[in-house]
Amino acid sequence: MSLDPVRSRLLAEPAAGPAWAAMLAGERRKGNVTERLMRASAASYVISPAALPAVQPDPDRFRDQLSARWLLALGARLVRDVGALIGGAARARKPLATYALDGEVRFASAADRAAFAQELTAGVSALILKYDAPDAEGGRDHRVVVALHPTVKDRPAALEPAPEAE
Repeated sequence: MSLDPVRSRLLAEPAAGPAWAAMLAGERRKGNVTERLMRASAASYVISPAALPAVQPDPDRFRDQLSARWLLALGARLVRDVGALIGGAARARKPLATYALDGEVRFASAADRAAFAQELTAGVSALILKYDAPDAEGGRDHRVVVALHPTVKDRPAALEPAPEAE
């Protein structure tokens, strides 16, 4: 699901600097109207699945490591949870301890991809077993998410930046 073009521009355009709401929407009303100056509070936005709770994907509904829908549900949970953590850390004025690893690999065959997934699962599972301390007093739980999916060749038009206004 994507935002309609006007709403997308309302989020994207103020990142370049303050602008009148009527300018961003592409129309200017006359008469007894109060315009509001809009300023972006961030350079980019991620829409949390919690914005539409009735239809947000739930990774706890089913677990299928080979399902693209389950991967999407995990990604949605990641966006929702990290978004909440960022907000909490900002309110507490504390840094948020996170880690991310991103890379690309080209497999020669589907069999190589399957072998990679199997080795990755074994390696990460071994690390989880090694470092998991469920009874550690004062310890803090962390979620580990590892994903493998084909890279996107061409960006869909919905993800392209809005054209410059003339």
